Parts: sequence; C-alpha cells; structure tokens
Amino acid sequence: MRQSKGFTLIELLIVIVIISILAAIIYVAVDPATRFGDARNARRRAEVVSILNAVLKYQVDNNGSLPAGIDSTPATSQILGTAVGTCDVTCTATGLNDEADCVDLSTPLVDEYLAAIPLDPSTGVSTNTDYYINRTTSGRILVGACDPENGATINVTR
Repeated sequence: MRQSKGFTLIELLIVIVIISILAAIIYVAVDPATRFGDARNARRRAEVVSILNAVLKYQVDNNGSLPAGIDSTPATSQILGTAVGTCDVTCTATGLNDEADCVDLSTPLVDEYLAAIPLDPSTGVSTNTDYYINRTTSGRILVGACDPENGATINVTR
C-alpha cells in the first residue's frame, strides 16, 4: 500500500481561506475607529461629487448661471443648509464661522438634479450639511466637506 506524504490541495486551500478570514477580522479589529472614519470619508467623497455634478448640470440647463446664493466673489465659500442666514456654521476646511455664509440649494437642485441635499454622515443636519461650495478665482466650482476625518482633505473642483 502506498502512503502519501504531504497535504492535499483541498487541505491547503482550507488553511489559506481560514488565514485570510482571520487576517480580515484582525485588520478591522485593530483600529475600528480609523476604519469607520475611512468609510465615512468615502461617503463624503461620493456626496461631494454628487453635489458638484448637480450644480454643473444646473449650470448647463440654465445657460451658464449658477444657482442663486452661490456668490461670484472668488475665494469665499458658502455652507450648504436649508436655513440661509441662520445656520450655525463651523467649517474647519474653509475657516468659516459666520452665519452669513449659508446657502440653501434645495430649491434649485432637489428633485431635478439631486434626490436630497446630502448630509455629512457624522455632523450634518438640514440647516448645516457640513458641505461647502466655492467659486474659485479662475471661475471653477469647488465643493468640499467641512469636517473630514483622519486628516483627510475632501474637495472636488471642475
């Protein structure tokens, strides 16, 4: 009778799968706060792109005009929210902390270009979404997140 020495292919594959599962569990368990922060930042990036695309589509449909409330003054930012002039603005990404820096884009954008104005996954409320919009000195539109986590900077310009 012939005896084989070594492992079969199935045994090796099972060990590799078990090691992979354990490595994934350890990866998340080692620093879950960072992993959750990265997940919220990924959502912020997606929502910033959605807001920018909605503004650009609005601009195309309205002969190049921006939605009301986005000023043409370069290097000034407006915080998205539903209560213009009354939202409590603190945006660490732009340094804004003034109630006059709020803009309500729900009327021109919601339903036609966005289902709803997105809210920051951690700190956003309808009056202060924690997303900002800015018209740059070159005339481009910049949209960003006020309070990204883990030292990230989240903004998109087109």
